Amino acid sequence: MEQSERTHLAQSAAEEQASPVARLWTKEFLILTACNLLVFLNLHMILSSLPLYMREHFHAGDFYVSLCTSLMALAAIISRLFSARALELGKRNVILFGGLAIALFGTVGYYFSATIIALLVMRVIFGFGFGMYSTTFPTMVSDIIPRNRMGEGMGYFGLSTTISMSMGPLIGMWIEKQYGFTPLVALGSLFIVILFPLAYKLIRGQKKQARLNEQAAASAAGSAAEGAVPDSTAEGAVPAPTSASKPAASKFEKKLLLPSLLNFLMSLTYGGLVSFIALFGGEAGIANPGYFFLFNALAVVLIRPFSGKIYDSKGPKALVVPGAVMLILGLVFLSFAHSTLGLFGAALCYGIGWGALQPTMQTWMIQVVNPHQRGMANGMFLNSLDLGVALGAMILGTVASMSSYTSMYRFSALFIVIYIVIGVIYMVKAKSIPGQEQTVHIKIK
Repeated sequence: MEQSERTHLAQSAAEEQASPVARLWTKEFLILTACNLLVFLNLHMILSSLPLYMREHFHAGDFYVSLCTSLMALAAIISRLFSARALELGKRNVILFGGLAIALFGTVGYYFSATIIALLVMRVIFGFGFGMYSTTFPTMVSDIIPRNRMGEGMGYFGLSTTISMSMGPLIGMWIEKQYGFTPLVALGSLFIVILFPLAYKLIRGQKKQARLNEQAAASAAGSAAEGAVPDSTAEGAVPAPTSASKPAASKFEKKLLLPSLLNFLMSLTYGGLVSFIALFGGEAGIANPGYFFLFNALAVVLIRPFSGKIYDSKGPKALVVPGAVMLILGLVFLSFAHSTLGLFGAALCYGIGWGALQPTMQTWMIQVVNPHQRGMANGMFLNSLDLGVALGAMILGTVASMSSYTSMYRFSALFIVIYIVIGVIYMVKAKSIPGQEQTVHIKIK
C-alpha cells in the first residue's frame, strides 16, 4: 500500500477512535438534507414534465425531447469541472450562491421561452447553475458525518435525492396535468428561493465553528510539542482547511473510476425512465404512469436504512450484485406492465435496487479519497449520474424510435448486465490482491 493510503487510513482510524459515539442527526445534517431534497425536487419535477410539454406546445420529436435532458446534464457536468476545484480552494460561497442565482434565472426563463431553441438555452443555463450548487451540498454534508457512520449517514442524506427523483416526476406531471406548466415553473423557482436563506444559515454557523476550530488548532499546537494528539474538530463541525490538508493542486484519484463507471451504467437506465415513462404509459395503456415514481420512492424508503448499515459492516461488495439484479427485474417487469399493478411490481424491484446502490456508489467514492478531495469525489459521482441520464435519454430514445418503448426498457436492462460483469470481475481481482479491499472500504474495528 502506498504511503498516502496508509496515512489516509491512519487518519480515519484516529477520527473514529476519537469520536466513538459521534452524533449523526445534528441540526446541520438535517438542514443540508432538506436543502438537497429541494435541489432535486426542483430538478425532477420539471425534467419529467418537459417531454409532454414539448410535445404539446412545440410538437417536438424524441430527439428534441432527449436534447432537453442531455443538454442540461452536459452543462452540469462542465460546470462541476471547475466547481470541485473551486471548493478545494475554499470558494464554497461563490459556487453555492452563484449557482443558485444562475439556476433561478434559468428556471424562471422557462416561462418566457416562446420557441424550442429558447427553452433548450434555458436548460443549459439551469444546468450550469445546478452543477455548481448540487456539488456543494454533498461535499458539506460529507464533512460533518462521523467517518465510522459514513455509509449510514450518506445513505440517509442520499435518501433525499432518491425521494426527489421518485416523487418529483409524480408531483411535476400531476401539477402540469391539473394546472399547466406555468405553476410548475413557479413552484420550482420557489424551491430555489427557499435555498438562499437555508444556505446562508449554514454558512454563518460554519464560520462560527471554523473560528472555534482555529482556537482548538492553536491549543493543539502546544500540546503536540509534548507528544499529545488532540481532536481539534468538534462534533458535527466542518474541518477548517489548512495548508497541510489542502494542497495547491490535487491529482485525479484513479480509485474513483470504477464506482463512477458503475454509477454511470446504472444512470443510463434512469435516463430512459425519467424521459419516456409518460410516453410509455400511453403506449402500454396505463392511465397514470407517474405512479411508478411513487411506488419506487416507497421501495427506496424501505431499503435505505438497511443498505447503509450493510455498507458500514460489509462494504460495497455486499450490495453491488443483489442491487443490480433488482434493477434488471424492475426494468423487465416494467416492459411487460399493462396495468397499475404491473407498474407497482416493476417500481418495487427497481426502487429496492436503486435505493441500495446509489448511496453505495457515493459513499464508496467519498471513502477512497482524502478529506480535501471530497468535492472531487462528489463531483465525479454527480457527473457520472448526469452523464448517464443524458446519454441514456439519447441512446434509449433512439432505440424507442426504431422499435417501441417496451423494447427500449428491455434493452436498457443490458446496461445492468454489464454493470454486474464489471462488478464481479473487480471483486474477484480485489480478493486476489492483498490489501486491495481495504482501500475500497475503510472499516475500523
